[in-house]
Amino acid sequence: MNLRTEEPLAVAVVKAIQTGDVGLLQRLLGENPHLARATIGKPETENGSSRSLLHVATDWPGHFPNGAATVATLVAAGADVNARFANPHSDETPLHWAASSNDVAVLEALLDAGADIEAPGAVIGGGTPLADAVGFAQWKAARLLIKRGARMTLAHAAAMGLIDRVKDCFANETSPTQDRIHHAFWYACHGGQRRTAEYLLERGANINWLPPWEKRTPIDAAQRSNANPVIKWLRALGAKSAYKLM
Repeated sequence: MNLRTEEPLAVAVVKAIQTGDVGLLQRLLGENPHLARATIGKPETENGSSRSLLHVATDWPGHFPNGAATVATLVAAGADVNARFANPHSDETPLHWAASSNDVAVLEALLDAGADIEAPGAVIGGGTPLADAVGFAQWKAARLLIKRGARMTLAHAAAMGLIDRVKDCFANETSPTQDRIHHAFWYACHGGQRRTAEYLLERGANINWLPPWEKRTPIDAAQRSNANPVIKWLRALGAKSAYKLM
């Protein structure tokens, strides 16, 4: 079932989901047997997109009333917990969206319902939901995903300040490449993790590294995150903002 955004049924079910009216949602699902797996949007247009009802439940800014109960209701009615957002620029699952808004209760509900914790497609480098959580500084979501078994990259561990996990990457026979070290250092500054940043700097990280995805150096990333101790430390070392390097 594909519903256009303005159709009365689409309007009603979106309102039920985002106001937390589980009773109304159950009634709509009961009256429309295929609704749980419906998509809403205008996928037929060149720049259009369509989203599942679980995407509606996890849409930004998230934290809708009765979010976990809404997820359980949709899944019980047949919603695909790993549905993809049909958009030319994104292929995210509902778990990606919940991670991006730090909606821990909904994350738990999706994982309990079988959501793929390693699903690719994030707007952050095409990665997993953890990539979105870390990239958007949604630390509660990131911690939950790691607790539930999400695989971490070196950069993720650095951003979270998991120094032992970072050190493990250097204990193997094949140490990280310099690009990975630069990347992890940038993420450590993004996460406000001075101890981890110091460790990576000692191993050759570029203090003024510019990532390919945005024109921000490590000190710019720390400033965006209001990581004042890291900012002070970087300034003392002579770190530069991107605009001074251009």
